[in-house]
Amino acid sequence: MATDTLKRTPGAGGATGGLRRLLLENGALTALIVLVIAMSALSGDFLTTDNLLNVGVQAAVTAVLAFGVTFVIVSAGIDLSVGSVAALSATVLAWTATSHGVPVFIAVLLAVATGIAAGLVNGFLIAYGKLPPFIATLAMLSVARGLSLVISEGSPIPFPDSVSHLGDTLGGWLPVPVLVMIVMGLIAAFVLGRTYIGRSMYAIGGNEEAARLSGLRVKKQKLAIYALSGVFAAVAGIVLASRLSSAQPQAADGYELDAIAAVVIGGASLAGGTGKASGTLIGALILAVLRNGLNLLNVSAFWQQVVIGVVIALAVLFDTLRRKAGATPSAAGASPGGKGKQAGTYALAAVVTVAIVGATSFLHNGSSASADRKMGLSLSTLNNPFFVQIRAGAMAEAKKQGVDLTVTDAQNDASQQANQLQNFTSSGVGAIIVNPVDSDAASNSVKAADKADIPVIAVDRGVNNAKTSALVASDNVAGGELAAKSIAEKLGGKGKIVILQGQAGTSAARERAQGFENGLKAFPGIQVVAQQPADFDRTKGLDVMSNLLQAHPDVQGVIAANDEMALGAIKALGSKAGKSVSVVGFDGTPDGLKAVEGGSLYASVAQQPTQLGRIAVDNALKALDGEKVQQTVKVPVKVVTKENVAGFSG
Repeated sequence: MATDTLKRTPGAGGATGGLRRLLLENGALTALIVLVIAMSALSGDFLTTDNLLNVGVQAAVTAVLAFGVTFVIVSAGIDLSVGSVAALSATVLAWTATSHGVPVFIAVLLAVATGIAAGLVNGFLIAYGKLPPFIATLAMLSVARGLSLVISEGSPIPFPDSVSHLGDTLGGWLPVPVLVMIVMGLIAAFVLGRTYIGRSMYAIGGNEEAARLSGLRVKKQKLAIYALSGVFAAVAGIVLASRLSSAQPQAADGYELDAIAAVVIGGASLAGGTGKASGTLIGALILAVLRNGLNLLNVSAFWQQVVIGVVIALAVLFDTLRRKAGATPSAAGASPGGKGKQAGTYALAAVVTVAIVGATSFLHNGSSASADRKMGLSLSTLNNPFFVQIRAGAMAEAKKQGVDLTVTDAQNDASQQANQLQNFTSSGVGAIIVNPVDSDAASNSVKAADKADIPVIAVDRGVNNAKTSALVASDNVAGGELAAKSIAEKLGGKGKIVILQGQAGTSAARERAQGFENGLKAFPGIQVVAQQPADFDRTKGLDVMSNLLQAHPDVQGVIAANDEMALGAIKALGSKAGKSVSVVGFDGTPDGLKAVEGGSLYASVAQQPTQLGRIAVDNALKALDGEKVQQTVKVPVKVVTKENVAGFSG
């Protein structure tokens, strides 16, 4: 799909030819209009002021990142590091301002300078080191993410209040992130269309050798191009952290793919030479409308990924068909009346959209059901059996109670979860249940729900600095202490063990690690020879444990912060598991309990996740009915071993 001004194809006359040209020349805009109309017809909650502002906020970070990536793609490059650079820049700002007392203005400049420095390194490696852009920026992706984790020590850092206002609203209704997106978009459009470096981008992307022979200093221009991408990444990181009130070391993970997708959907060619800021903005809005609408329609989070992938593929296919049809992009600024024509096209599109959407809105007048029996459940991830069980327990109870429950998957992304919670709030659900990716990052969204008089129940993890009706959870710290005690007693109070930690930056990882540490203090004979994160993932648990065994072949015990990592460690240990090496997991998942029964896993600290889900729905209903709800509802944890696994039910 392209939004570039295209040369008219001879022979296409009449009304039909004009409509065909309009669709071909403005494919991304046409797709956005169709999406808005479709979502308005399918969901009565989509076309509300609050929800449309949500779409703008949710598009903001992706759009700002994508504006920077547009510079790179127009010049026939690629930048895979923007998500990590955004996280690093935000971390530098928070770290310098809060931990070292640097004035906020200087801290902001340091954050932007961090983005510039990362971009310059990318540009130097590509222009002077002759590395392919894919390789150079892939390396920076890893370096920037690693530095973010090193600086933050794997934990979120509170954001300065004066900068956090970037995540607020003006006048109580206009979101500041939307304003930032508009300003950065205007800057990107100005750079591309009105500056020497912008013209250089098109020249390099069109034919780098010809640009060099014409006297263009290609190497220096590439330095500037990637530095600009770094600036936009830094601004995006600051806006994202402001929304979450904290700098998250794992923030913006995978956002580089969304940014590239927005640029491509907006009409830019990965071969270089074409692309516009307006097209990139439309691409970012398409992604935001898709995610928002699919959330409102209660489409599975897994299918959402499929739909978005199909849209990206169709965008590239449409661009190919357009070029085969003879529509070729003209040089930027080559058409004298191009800008006026484009403005007229956008105005006409807006009028048509408003008219059709206004008509479809009558479909929902008077037909909206009461929201009292509607609930939203936002889980940190569904790529983990523990949270799948929470969902199963919640859905079973919701069905029993006649509740319409919408479940979303944040995929361990605090920003995505914030979007989902905003969607729930704007759609007017009766209650919200949240399993926070991060306890601090969820606070602003929970405050917004509270302001809308929507009760919020936290499950498994609490929400900091915000009011919730109840917390339904087991104690991760106490569970960690039980895990440490179990392994120590199994080893007779002395021996060498390793600890597989959870995903850095998550509250569960921090709390369980604290419990392990507390529990082992009572057993000075236990020596922890290594501690490494394996991100709650079975495959990473296998890899990390395999590596640790090379350095510590005499290890006698393993504590893993969840059953998935424990099962990976068992695979790495092979025949040693359950015999010369004892392994303790956490969560009591079905696979974990099966391993306990088989003897390869010594114990699992079981949290009874189906009970967590069931009790969360029950408490949400009580809060809706105005009944008194306990502030904290504790579901007891239990150490499950081979001796008692037969009688245990999670």
